[in-house]
Amino acid sequence: MQTTTLSFENIHNHGELFANMLRARRELFIVHNKWNLPEALGMEYDQYDTPASRWVVVHDDEGNVLAGNRLTPTTTRCGIYSYMIRDAQRGLLDTIPAHLLYDEAPQADHIWESSRLFVAHNVPAQVRRRVHTQLIAQLGDSVRALGATHCVTLLAATWPRWAGRVGVDMSAMGPVMNIDGVDNQVVLMNFSGNLH
Repeated sequence: MQTTTLSFENIHNHGELFANMLRARRELFIVHNKWNLPEALGMEYDQYDTPASRWVVVHDDEGNVLAGNRLTPTTTRCGIYSYMIRDAQRGLLDTIPAHLLYDEAPQADHIWESSRLFVAHNVPAQVRRRVHTQLIAQLGDSVRALGATHCVTLLAATWPRWAGRVGVDMSAMGPVMNIDGVDNQVVLMNFSGNLH
């Protein structure tokens, strides 16, 4: 099992890994979860998959994707869009409630958004925890390499059960909201204490 952080600058060095990650997102979010999301060529994508973003991928030696995550600067802009949580708060997204944060969405160089975090549904139960832990560890390494210390993310509201296991300080930034039958909450992940 290995982890790779992809960007538009290094994507060509990793063969089909980026496409495989988008295929794995489609398999989980569209096929398995039945979310109504954009797709093309068997891949899920949205307006936040831009050159400003990075993608953390846990995969095996053959490029089979076990887990993934997208990182987007909270300072980015593309047309009317910035990043998913802020755009939801601004009422630009009809699938996420606008009241998802207690305060105004942050825009700062030291805070990136973590979105589309997933562990593939076909990852065996006995290795899921290890895959998830490796994903979060690489997420922290990637965030720090980008000069940031925090991530804002929309997670299943079960995050307090596993935050300690992955060694990341997390705090709620908004209320628990039911989205598509699942309780979710915006959380701030603090990677500043995990510096090497």
